[in-house]
Amino acid sequence: MINIVLWIIIIVWAGYEIYSYFRRKNASVELTEEEFKKDMRKVQLIDVREKKDYDAGHILGARNIPYSTLKTRIVEIRKDQPVYLYDHNKAVSLRAAVRLRKEGHTDIHHLKGGYRDWTGKTKATH
Repeated sequence: MINIVLWIIIIVWAGYEIYSYFRRKNASVELTEEEFKKDMRKVQLIDVREKKDYDAGHILGARNIPYSTLKTRIVEIRKDQPVYLYDHNKAVSLRAAVRLRKEGHTDIHHLKGGYRDWTGKTKATH
């Protein structure tokens, strides 16, 4: 009986993980660095890392809205303009994209590889 319950828990958990993966994946379009650079001056470029990471170095022109504050600051992000997101490697960007999608944003993109792989212009505020 315990084995059956454990198997059910494992199957439900695995199903939820698969569902979450596809929900995150479909919330935004992944862009290579070249694609990201092409239009980034015409969009809302948002770094969703925490402030200390942003201050240590960020993509030139990005504004910082940490994921931890996104729920309260989401009104700062316009729905009528494309949103480009990035974080250190893309995991948090995908969660931010899901939240933005829930709030009615439709034109959402994230940087493949995140800031970790960025070779373009950066700025540090320290």
